[in-house]
Amino acid sequence: MRVQRAATPRPRRVRATLTSTAAFVVLAALVPATASASDTQEVDAELPYVCAFPSGKAPVTVRISAEFPQRFRAGEAFTPTGVTTAVELPAEAVADLPLRDASEVRARTALAVDVAQDSAAATATWRGDSGPVALPESGPLTLTTTGGVPSVTGRSDGALTFTAGVLAIDLTPGPEDDAGSGAGTGSPAVDCALAEDAPDKGLLATVPAVPDAPGAGGPPSAPAPGGTSPAPGGTASAPADGPRDRQGERSSEVPENAPGTAADRDVPPCRYDERNPPTPLSLNAYVTGYANVKKQKAASYLPPSCVLIDGGEFQIPVDEPFDPEHLVMVLETYGELSYQGRRQTPPYDSTFLSFDFAPVKATMVLRQTGPMRIDARMKMRFSDLFMTTETHVRVPLVAQVTALEVNGTPLDVGPGCRTETSLTSADPDPAKHPGDHVVLYGKAEQVLGQDVTGYTILTGGPLSGEVTIPAFTGCGTGGEDLDRLLTASVSGPGNYIKQVQGQTCTPLVPVFESPDTKGQCTEDLQPYQIPVAER
Repeated sequence: MRVQRAATPRPRRVRATLTSTAAFVVLAALVPATASASDTQEVDAELPYVCAFPSGKAPVTVRISAEFPQRFRAGEAFTPTGVTTAVELPAEAVADLPLRDASEVRARTALAVDVAQDSAAATATWRGDSGPVALPESGPLTLTTTGGVPSVTGRSDGALTFTAGVLAIDLTPGPEDDAGSGAGTGSPAVDCALAEDAPDKGLLATVPAVPDAPGAGGPPSAPAPGGTSPAPGGTASAPADGPRDRQGERSSEVPENAPGTAADRDVPPCRYDERNPPTPLSLNAYVTGYANVKKQKAASYLPPSCVLIDGGEFQIPVDEPFDPEHLVMVLETYGELSYQGRRQTPPYDSTFLSFDFAPVKATMVLRQTGPMRIDARMKMRFSDLFMTTETHVRVPLVAQVTALEVNGTPLDVGPGCRTETSLTSADPDPAKHPGDHVVLYGKAEQVLGQDVTGYTILTGGPLSGEVTIPAFTGCGTGGEDLDRLLTASVSGPGNYIKQVQGQTCTPLVPVFESPDTKGQCTEDLQPYQIPVAER
């Protein structure tokens, strides 16, 4: 059975309800939450791990550094800062890694951190990336990764504890510019477990609540995609070995080619897995659209691509004056493209008449080279419960050409043919968001309790922007320089982009648990809706 692509959007009332719930939870306070205590506690934990290398298991030292607040207030979100993960691989393990004689390596880590409060628990994933690290001719190798982590909201006045869990390490040979070029597949993922003799069983930090805090024990802030709130019941909401139902038992398995899987939908898979487990409120969605090439007076079709979203919580901005007529909330989330384990789109073909007479066909991918940040701002009018939501998506994307034909003749572009930098947009707040990146904007309107018109991160919808395509570099082999051809044909400003995101799926709320999730997730917990590109 094939799941048909919807020509018109599916009803968005279910996801809109989540936004409405968040609004009413915060509305109960009627005033902005006060900031958490500013004092911080620094954590620098050195923990023993056991990692499974190709030749067998070996002990590894992992050092985790972060800053936590000294205390927190119930119902208020905070985010650990300065998070770094340093992994020291022993010499025998380094020599055993199949890195194809690379001179340097890049690492990505995913550390599961158990967050507990009283009898409630959840699991957050702390992800990190390293820069290029030179491989030693012999001896150990230390890899240090950094990255953003989900925010946390304590639901009562009990202390919050953070405990290190399983760790996954992905290694890719070569610099970032070569990632995804096909030069090498890198090393298989290395899975690591905390050693049995780890001090305090991996405890990183304990954050107590502010004594007699106003609002302690009252309504918690409503978590939004990617944030971590300890879930009631005492079971982890995101166990490392896959989704569980609400009683903590393993969910029933879906046959490999069951109806509704990606295999019968003609789209790449879009799911979390053991190497990249979801957090309690992680989302996944498909996105597709068109990107204009102004010089060619034409557009490229961008096929459905998978986006995994893992971020923060709705919060009332504390740096703005209180508005008695409106409720204002902001949401900061993060995401990444996902295709065959890489942060990129699927390959797609673009065909143009270069200089109005020579047909040029290029096979390309868009590679994500840094964090994808999604900032949403919701404003609700108390008088009639009318809401507007404005969203900016910021992501650095390099366009890479993997194959090229001119007038039917293949030209060898080599493994590193790409734009010199990320595609760039004019950012509405360049001081806060410097650097080269694409900016896409979406707006939604809604009367509380009715369907959403436009774009929100939960319901999906259209996003648009305008980009400058940089010059190309590294194109051609054997002394043949194709940089000028591609730069002259494609590069330049004023290229309009329109993307359409489908409705999101919440993987840890399977379709068989609640009728409210039907139409959002397939049976194997991928996004049900495949959006249709719009010009």
